[in-house]
Amino acid sequence: MGSSQQQQHHHDDSNCVRVHGPIIVGAGPSGLATSACLTQHGVPSIILEKSDCLASLWQHRTYDRLKLHLPKQFCQLPLMGFPRNFPKYPTKRQFISYLESYASHFSIHPRLNQAVQSAEYDDVSEVWRVQTQDSEYISRWLIVATGENAEPVIPDIPGINKFHGSVVHTSEYKSGFEFKNQRVLVVGCGNSGMEVSLDLCLYNAIPHMVVRNTVHVLPREMLGFSTFGIAMSFLKWFPLRLVDKFLLLVSNFILGNTDRIGLRRPKTGPIEIKNVTGKTPVLDVGALSLIKSGKIKVMEGVKEITRNGAKFADGQEKEIDSIILATGYKSNVPTWLKRCESFFNEDGMPITPFPDGWKAEKGLYTVGFTRRGLQGTASDAVKIAIDIAQQWRPINNNSCNSHVIQLKGR
Repeated sequence: MGSSQQQQHHHDDSNCVRVHGPIIVGAGPSGLATSACLTQHGVPSIILEKSDCLASLWQHRTYDRLKLHLPKQFCQLPLMGFPRNFPKYPTKRQFISYLESYASHFSIHPRLNQAVQSAEYDDVSEVWRVQTQDSEYISRWLIVATGENAEPVIPDIPGINKFHGSVVHTSEYKSGFEFKNQRVLVVGCGNSGMEVSLDLCLYNAIPHMVVRNTVHVLPREMLGFSTFGIAMSFLKWFPLRLVDKFLLLVSNFILGNTDRIGLRRPKTGPIEIKNVTGKTPVLDVGALSLIKSGKIKVMEGVKEITRNGAKFADGQEKEIDSIILATGYKSNVPTWLKRCESFFNEDGMPITPFPDGWKAEKGLYTVGFTRRGLQGTASDAVKIAIDIAQQWRPINNNSCNSHVIQLKGR
């Protein structure tokens, strides 16, 4: 494969870098996939990454026991699959090693420690100006690959400032070892809330998991097959609502009625909710049996946090040693992308729904905002590369041979 980073970059002056291909913001799976697809079309690109490594969310902000929740074939990036010897559900470490091999295979070398402070379209020059702490990068194309999970969501819970114990977001949680024998309040009951609660039990902690809303819990596998895989196959043949009914029927058979243990199911089916709101159903990897046995306590919403514990919506009070916020992540696009209101909403998500949200105007693209995980990322990356390649060829054929220097990482 040709190198996506053996690019032609003009230095206009010491702090201004003219990039001949697109600028990609973010070196997670989305940025890497897009760079690789561009390389395949002979288009150079440059990736700006605010942290010190690629896939920083996976490397720095995930807990040790994390595995992919879906089988590996649904999580691979375009043009290069997982190694054959990887298990069906790769571990966090295996997934990171796959991303590192992927970057190496396509000669992708992100510019690390380049936090984008602002990116704005210059109507006069018809280019994007992207400002980091020490350089300005200029290109005709800007690809936003910072994704849905750029910043932790920290909820404002009454009284939390009075609490004398530790409060951490799951982005800082590594393992239950630090919470041995403690009473831990886990706020949130999505996949990470369930998995952190399960992990805490292994270290003799007593998790109290807060369930504020309704939630769909499905078995990770049905009769030896991935639940997600079954759903994807059935959707090719049957209407979505029928597939949802089937999933719930089998889930109730395998898991029992989750309403009885405090996990009320929404009226809408799991796939329909995922498509409309992006909220993923919980795929059970063992937490449910610990809820049934009473090792994980399910609590209603928190009314307020006190110095030594919490008061709950149902009137109960509990003493608590630590609080873990399993409250998810959000996009950070509105904090740095200027004048983007016509394309991104205030939550930093594309206004145009999937599958057409990947392309805006004036050479602006987004990848990794489909709420469909790595499958959505792969489909966006392929489309973006084709679209830019069609514009790139005519420009490149007519470009003059001016002085060019290779950018080196600082």
